[in-house]
Amino acid sequence: MLTTTAQPLRRLFVESDMDAAEVIGVSSGHLAVFCRRCPGKIEPNDDSAAFIQTASGSIVMVVADGVGGSPLGYKASAIAVESIIEGVQDAELFTDLRPAILDGIERANHEILDMGIGAATTLAVVEISDRVARGYQVGDSMALMIGQRGAIRWKSTPHSPVGYAIESGLLDEDDAMHHDERHVVSNLVGSRSMHIEIGPATKLSPRDTVVVGSDGLFDNLHISEVIQRAKSGKPQQRIASLVQLANQRMLEFIDGEPGKPDDLAVLIYTP
Repeated sequence: MLTTTAQPLRRLFVESDMDAAEVIGVSSGHLAVFCRRCPGKIEPNDDSAAFIQTASGSIVMVVADGVGGSPLGYKASAIAVESIIEGVQDAELFTDLRPAILDGIERANHEILDMGIGAATTLAVVEISDRVARGYQVGDSMALMIGQRGAIRWKSTPHSPVGYAIESGLLDEDDAMHHDERHVVSNLVGSRSMHIEIGPATKLSPRDTVVVGSDGLFDNLHISEVIQRAKSGKPQQRIASLVQLANQRMLEFIDGEPGKPDDLAVLIYTP
């Protein structure tokens, strides 16, 4: 059994429509959170976000993006984040949270399928334990681990034809941002063929940053723009800069720049 070193803490952001980001202190640093529905949208926010800090000091960050156009996308994303947080909370005294995270994803998949209405969601999860981070991925929400000087320590691969084309070198990022199939997703929670991609264990340095976000962020900002705004500064300034540019891109369409109105969920961890 582990010795308690941190105050257990959990927060869920479901159907949120925040005016400003919230910064929460955790035992090893800060978590900045922003979750808001698409500008002008009347329906609930399909993006959900959550995090938990366990009694051992481990942190799990979660972003889910309910599939737009499918029934109750917001409900599907809520089920996904709640299933993972509850699973981790039940297993928080164990040193290895991977089984709890995987079980949470599988449980969410079964629960969404059992709704029987075609609901589905993407999912991006990052677990941080003793400065070692690992990502879990279903769909095209993304996680990004950034070094102090802007080097990419690790980046998840969107589960989409365009995402795989970028990863294989067949398509560069600039062209991908404007590709006709940019928004096609090939793997979802709520699918009988769902699969979970598990990233490598990545040792974080003291000034590294972790960003987890829905496609409301990554379809509106180039990776280089996310890195530039997230790598340094106070947590509130970092997330405010990301949100400001994403909002600008959603509202002002400029030739040659990405621009896609969408729900938005972002979590940033800074040691």
